Amino acid sequence: KALGIEETQLDFFIKNVNRRDRSQGWQAQIIELGLQPESLKGQQFIQLVNEIIGFPRHLSQHVGGFVISSGPLYELVPVENASMEDRTIIQWDKDDLESLKLLKVDVLALGMLTCIRKTLDLIAMHGGPQLELATIPREDPHVYAMLQKADSVGVFQVESRAQMNMLPRIKPACFYDLVIEVAIVRPGPIQGDMVHPYLRRRQGKEQVRYPSPSPKHGQPDELERVLGKTLGVPLFQEQAMRIAIEAAKFTPEEANKLRRAMATFRRVGTIHLFQEKMIQGMVTRGYEADFAARCFKQIEGFGEYGFPESHAASFALLVYASAWLKCHHPAAFAAGLLNSQPMGFYAPAQIVRDATDHGVEARAPDINASRWDATLEERKDHALALRLGFRQIDGFREDWADRISSFRNGFYP
Repeated sequence: KALGIEETQLDFFIKNVNRRDRSQGWQAQIIELGLQPESLKGQQFIQLVNEIIGFPRHLSQHVGGFVISSGPLYELVPVENASMEDRTIIQWDKDDLESLKLLKVDVLALGMLTCIRKTLDLIAMHGGPQLELATIPREDPHVYAMLQKADSVGVFQVESRAQMNMLPRIKPACFYDLVIEVAIVRPGPIQGDMVHPYLRRRQGKEQVRYPSPSPKHGQPDELERVLGKTLGVPLFQEQAMRIAIEAAKFTPEEANKLRRAMATFRRVGTIHLFQEKMIQGMVTRGYEADFAARCFKQIEGFGEYGFPESHAASFALLVYASAWLKCHHPAAFAAGLLNSQPMGFYAPAQIVRDATDHGVEARAPDINASRWDATLEERKDHALALRLGFRQIDGFREDWADRISSFRNGFYP
């Protein structure tokens, strides 16, 4: 703008330059889009952009990042007040913290944890078992039968259309199947073309085999130790890293640099620097070039968004818990979902419709029966009905619901 370039042309440049294109730099692309490099304005534009590339576009605050130190933090880093009351932030970013070996922990919220807690409270309140996340019965075949039919509206992580499409193909029958289910519908395995080979092997359409190096370069079972759980196909972030160490013989230091490149793929884009070393290292040791290329492509996919196995296992626990509640306590689970909104893929009307499809009676908001949140009511047959709360009425305020509830034992004014 300062150089007098029209805003419409700048918008055109921004939308059409691919910053991840390694074959063409941004300058070549922008010249193809119409910038005149021999003009004074074009030369100034290229020079000024080169000077500011890598600068942060704007300041941002992590929603759940906590920096931990052994002594007062203000003695180590500059601290300032955040815009939110009683909140402080530090002026350095995560890379600065890593350089100085300061510990940063990300503590993020999950709406499903709130939903599970509220659902378990409702179950106990209405005469059901007093359960906690750790005491929900494990490995229930009815739960897995429900998931195999892609009956997963409201279930954590597996309620999207992509996951619903995958559930009948994987047919999860145990907890570790859910770990794989969580991890497989991700850019890493998809971009690395690992999904279809895994499915074919799981369905018995393809023999399970483990890529082996030439006999003189390595042990034939060196990747079986890494890929045994996933039928010879790398699906997890840790597996991609172990392949680099075991098959391409990366040193621990090189593997750590690869990990850093994966973590900063979107912002820095240095992961391509490891491509030749990893692929050539695997081919030299006798691995097929196609397998080596797919492994590296998977690592690039993890740079976009990949799941470590431990992360997938933690999420799989919530998949199972929410599926168990939906299977055995559909009315309470629907109420828990409604009372934890906004969350998930589905609007309240879709949640209620799915509950009624599972035999739950849904009762409309009622001035004499409803509260702000959805509640449960006992029917004559001792089953539980879902009473919708005032929160489902557009424009209704919580303080109005509280006032109505406070007069319920007497007379409305």
